[in-house]
Amino acid sequence: MTKFAAGALILALSCAAQNASGVIKHGEEIFSKSCATGYCHGVGGAPSGAPRLAGRGFDQDHIIRIVSRGVPGTSMTSFATKLSREDLVAVIAYVATLNGIAAPNLGAGGAMAVRPTRPALTEEAARGSRLFTEAVRGFGRCSTCHEVAGFGISVAAPIVSVPASVAELKALPTPNVKTGTMDGEAMPVLVLSEGKLSIVFYDLSSVPPVQRNAEPGSVEFSEGSTWRHASVMGSYTDPELAAILTYLRAVIKP
Repeated sequence: MTKFAAGALILALSCAAQNASGVIKHGEEIFSKSCATGYCHGVGGAPSGAPRLAGRGFDQDHIIRIVSRGVPGTSMTSFATKLSREDLVAVIAYVATLNGIAAPNLGAGGAMAVRPTRPALTEEAARGSRLFTEAVRGFGRCSTCHEVAGFGISVAAPIVSVPASVAELKALPTPNVKTGTMDGEAMPVLVLSEGKLSIVFYDLSSVPPVQRNAEPGSVEFSEGSTWRHASVMGSYTDPELAAILTYLRAVIKP
């Protein structure tokens, strides 16, 4: 091998390694926004509401199947249609590194560049996007209960209409929130399903909301609640909420 060829090979390997590192870092960012929610997986794959992901010895094929297809009968849904292909590959690569796979396969085409898949955002909308999923706010971030553009958890119904102002956002009516009474305890709830064998609902009296299962007849639901949307937005200032609304208008089309 000539010196020129050897140098070119070293350069190519170096670029591939840097690109792989970028993909894995991007996967960590997506994971922290969409998966590490406290009542799903923990930060860094630690145990939380969902099982521990780090240090389980999973091979990459297994990770691909679970992330792409989900686990039937559990809260682990398929992310194949929720994330772009690049984001999906990045998350799979990141989870692979949590399981000791130092050089995860990034696809048949070799190292895959992370490319933007959505229209470019204005500076204010981009700021709103960061605020929507900002991990430093803990469970006080919007993505704790709302999923937008593949980020967050869909506790609440999908956002189809964006409030016109911060004041309107704070006064947003919540007709789907009911009052549930169980063992003499009243709580604001979002009912997911009422079957013959079990009733599934979100208890909104804590942050993040807790998904609960109950036997039919053990809980009573009544229309209306004292719970208000404004009560869970205390981590944001009005200018920050205005930026979030700008972001939502950019990605949610009427």
